[in-house]
Amino acid sequence: MVRQLYYSVDQVAGLLGLHVRTVRGYVRDGRLKATRVGRQYRVTREDLEAFTGIPAPPPARRTRHAEVSGIVQIDAISPEATIRLTNLVMAAAQGRHHEPGHDRLRVEAVYDEERATLKIIVLGGLGTTADLLKIIDTLIEEPE
Repeated sequence: MVRQLYYSVDQVAGLLGLHVRTVRGYVRDGRLKATRVGRQYRVTREDLEAFTGIPAPPPARRTRHAEVSGIVQIDAISPEATIRLTNLVMAAAQGRHHEPGHDRLRVEAVYDEERATLKIIVLGGLGTTADLLKIIDTLIEEPE
């Protein structure tokens, strides 16, 4: 079965280094053949090649990516312990970022001194975040 490859107007604009409005103008003027699907235009690979005179690259494939966003709340923690824990967690997150095969981690920490509560906000890939959560779990088990 031959599969027809279609490009969106945004993809054509990106491939040609043009503004989306320019590509839409080419379609409206009839210079670039396109099919209307719903409210959007789709351009076949063959029509794009005819328009440019060069072979069109295949559309970029999307790869599946999963990410975690989580908040770790630690109660009954002193300001001194918060500083120590936050520094260790930030260092671990930075170190993980530089290891091959690990996604970038984004980590923020917020301490509420009145409630003696630390919240660590973690955003990152599944494996990298799981590794950091294990580190946090180990660190908070240590007595102050």
